[in-house]
Amino acid sequence: MTLQPTIGVLALQGDFHQHAVTLRALGACVHEVRKPSQLDGLDGLIIPGGESTTIARLMLAYDLHEPVRRRGLAGLPIWGTCAGAILLADDVPGLDRPALALLPITIERNAYGRQIDSFETDLDAPALPPTTDGTRPPYHAIFIRAPRIRSLGDGVEVLMAHDGEPVAVRYRALLATTFHPELTTDQRWHQYFLNTVNRDRIQRPAQTKGPILQAAGGGP
Repeated sequence: MTLQPTIGVLALQGDFHQHAVTLRALGACVHEVRKPSQLDGLDGLIIPGGESTTIARLMLAYDLHEPVRRRGLAGLPIWGTCAGAILLADDVPGLDRPALALLPITIERNAYGRQIDSFETDLDAPALPPTTDGTRPPYHAIFIRAPRIRSLGDGVEVLMAHDGEPVAVRYRALLATTFHPELTTDQRWHQYFLNTVNRDRIQRPAQTKGPILQAAGGGP
């Protein structure tokens, strides 16, 4: 496959710009998504970090909630980072607007405390692709008012953990990270998502990239 993947970045609130910069550096074609028609033709979608209640409210206001959810149910690769991970989950205590309910996890918002309790740490990341020298160094993860994944449903795979708790998980074509990969110079999580997208482009029927009128296969 020679054509570069087309990735949408939900651009309603949060650090969507830096995701776009990193994806373009890795050779992806990137579109900012602010209305439902901009979902058409995407090979993957990123829901960035920010404020989960605000993003959820804006998704409803811009009529994006159901179109995004339908595409997720149909198999479109979606990556949620921090607030985006919250919005992918099917159980978010205290969220006053509906999440997308695509990812069978329970996640707790702002679980580490206030902004002052944000932190950075190096974590083993065996799931990530190697660097150019063939090694897999620890990943420097930045947690800002991060959520905590409290429980996992069947089929959810843990890709990276901190103190025994999952901070990166995968479920089918969905990826969720509770930290902010866009704030580092390490591009491996973005490359991991692009690798997922490229595998999906081979396997998934082309018609699921276009307008989807109803959810495929039901859902939570």
